[in-house]
Amino acid sequence: MTALRLPSTLTNAQATACLQQLQAGLAQLPAGSAAVVDASALAVFDSAALAVLLECRRTALAAGQTFQVAGLPAAVASLARLYGVDGMLQVA
Repeated sequence: MTALRLPSTLTNAQATACLQQLQAGLAQLPAGSAAVVDASALAVFDSAALAVLLECRRTALAAGQTFQVAGLPAAVASLARLYGVDGMLQVA
């Protein structure tokens, strides 16, 4: 299991670069492996952080990997519930 990490700030301004970096990490993982994104450092965020996580999930599942988010801050989890996508984020 390899953990990929979110930065401390993930807003619309950082989303594209962050997604590209995470997708490069996901591409390194073999099919059947667990893709885990560590979100514990995330302190400044907007809805783009959810978009990045959901796109990572889509990428991982398409590659035959499982997907989990570790250390999801409560405020991000609350935003995910607000948008109705909390069930899509497997929180470890």
